[in-house]
Amino acid sequence: MKRFLSISIIISGMFFQSVKGQEKQQIVEDFKPSSVNQPGQQYPQVNSQARVRARISAPQANKVQLDLGGTKYDMVKDEKGIWTGVSNPQDEGFHYYQLNIDGASVPDPGSLYFYGAGRLGSGIEIPSVDQDFFALKEVPHGLVSENIYFSKITNSFRRCFIYTPPGYNENIKTRYPVLYLQHGSFEDETGWAVQGKANLILDNLIASKQAVPMIIVMDNGYAYKPQINTASDKKEPQESVFEEVLITEVIPMIDTKFRTMANREQRAISGLSMGANQTMRIVMNHLDKFAYYGGFSGTSNYPSSDEIDPAKFLGGKFNDAKTINKQLKVLWLGLGTKEPNPFPGSVGAFRKMLDKQGIKYTFYESQATAHEWLTWRRSLNQYASLLFK
Repeated sequence: MKRFLSISIIISGMFFQSVKGQEKQQIVEDFKPSSVNQPGQQYPQVNSQARVRARISAPQANKVQLDLGGTKYDMVKDEKGIWTGVSNPQDEGFHYYQLNIDGASVPDPGSLYFYGAGRLGSGIEIPSVDQDFFALKEVPHGLVSENIYFSKITNSFRRCFIYTPPGYNENIKTRYPVLYLQHGSFEDETGWAVQGKANLILDNLIASKQAVPMIIVMDNGYAYKPQINTASDKKEPQESVFEEVLITEVIPMIDTKFRTMANREQRAISGLSMGANQTMRIVMNHLDKFAYYGGFSGTSNYPSSDEIDPAKFLGGKFNDAKTINKQLKVLWLGLGTKEPNPFPGSVGAFRKMLDKQGIKYTFYESQATAHEWLTWRRSLNQYASLLFK
């Protein structure tokens, strides 16, 4: 049995089809500064067509481009050496971008910086029609705190960010369920609290009584054992030990330092893309510790064209449908309708296996979004509302 969720998206008449192949449209001059600009900066800007206008002073440069959404837009220099360029209409939501100056890709000094694509760089927010669910509102707000710890497994200091819900510091006898929430590839533990707006999503869900108050733990999914120098100085490929770090170090630490309900029925896990792959393996290897799973834009790595053999997939963990249906209170999958390959294929193959096995799950489609943060914000909003009930 499966349930299908969808959201209705109203597309404004000012929005156009994909960047490639669209007819040239007249630019509407109603640009406003992006909501994620540096304080006091007027650029970059976004207009009602979802176009982005960037500007930078580079008098000595010969060529400057706006690199956004997989397309490089040539910018034009004026007599003062200021370069300006405008993009085609973009999809709603948050996007990383950069400027290319004479072949060097650099952040835009006008925007705030975000860690994504393996670096600190620029970001732009294209207003979405449903942005109210992650908006900053006059509701009680939780706290996002930085938690630094030493990992014996990696022999290094690590950190995770912890969201504690409104009232946590006042209601000192109350204990809370915990959601472990993971980022995607080339991102880190800051992603969900900054680009993902996880804290605001939960604040709003809790205020409207659509979700129960919960703690969220956001750790770094990149974890490796210390490398041993060899005589040839060749570095061997590193094997991830994140699962071991999470299970043997992070969860016991969180249950000790925070007022948690330390049992599987009050513990959930989820992740996006790479994090969906990691958390899928973790939950199936440790069903004694988790009762809820959410996979946003991913499940596990396998060829999307192959039919999944449940007797072999993840060591046969999905071979016993009756046990899984009993142990997992929520098995949740989310995907954007514009996701590129291989994500639709791999998630589709996984769903076919679940259907064949008779395993219960919920599938959600984020309309008109791709492999990007609006897909994952919407996914968290839907998934969190089902937890611990």
